[in-house]
Amino acid sequence: MGVFDSGVGGLSIHHALVSRLPQADFIYLADQKHTPYGDRSGEEIVELTKQGCETLFEAGASLVVLACNTASAVALRRLQQTWLSGFRKTYKRPVNVLGIIVPTIEAATGLPWEHEAERRGEKIEKLDIVGVFATVATARSRVYEIEIDKRRQDIAVFTEACSGLADMIEKGADRDSLSAKIKGHVESLRIRVGRYPDRAILGCTHYELVADLFREHLPAGTPIIHQPPSVAKAMGDYVERHTQYDIGSSGARTFLTTGTPGSQSGLIEAFWGSPLTFNAVSSDKAA
Repeated sequence: MGVFDSGVGGLSIHHALVSRLPQADFIYLADQKHTPYGDRSGEEIVELTKQGCETLFEAGASLVVLACNTASAVALRRLQQTWLSGFRKTYKRPVNVLGIIVPTIEAATGLPWEHEAERRGEKIEKLDIVGVFATVATARSRVYEIEIDKRRQDIAVFTEACSGLADMIEKGADRDSLSAKIKGHVESLRIRVGRYPDRAILGCTHYELVADLFREHLPAGTPIIHQPPSVAKAMGDYVERHTQYDIGSSGARTFLTTGTPGSQSGLIEAFWGSPLTFNAVSSDKAA
């Protein structure tokens, strides 16, 4: 099983997947040469995500999880609709790309993805305010507003574009700087909405690495919807239903980067609990 992210944030998803599928073989790819994705154009995000998936498929993965909200929001549908079929014909084996937004929407709404609310036309009072903290590209896509509204019209979604935060985390910014940045975005959302959200979604996997700082600046007791457990459960259920995908059984773990091995943030070790060794992989895209 391949796990792809623009950097190290996706390790939060990888960690949960390993716990859910301990015998599976995993290949993690961090596209650190091109991080961050959140400030790039849609076409750039699609092309870089495509290249990352191809690298993982060629390394032996049959399933690739886009452990990146930006890639899931902007590139996933394009890849599934226009690229995967050709790749399957070329390599003559079952492969697929899955995102992390669907399980998050299900967790936020308490409803299966297939469910869409019946629209009767009358005004429905918004009883629950959900604040989403995300990259600029994810915020621009409005994926959380659109998909949650399809299923729960009583939920009002407000997305706060946290420009630069993922890059700060990726580069190992000190906690005081990260705390000040996060506090600014929490307050920005509060001012825009008129109050703090009832619930929060960390809509970038990098943000899981500093989830404690979000909790510190949100009102005490504010529920935070964490993506890793929801994604791990969904992916575990998926591979149990779709046995055509070979995810291995030796428990092998491989970590790749398009950047410089050894440059990964110290947050990784603190989050993972042990050092990780990344190996370099080539990338043909220009920065």
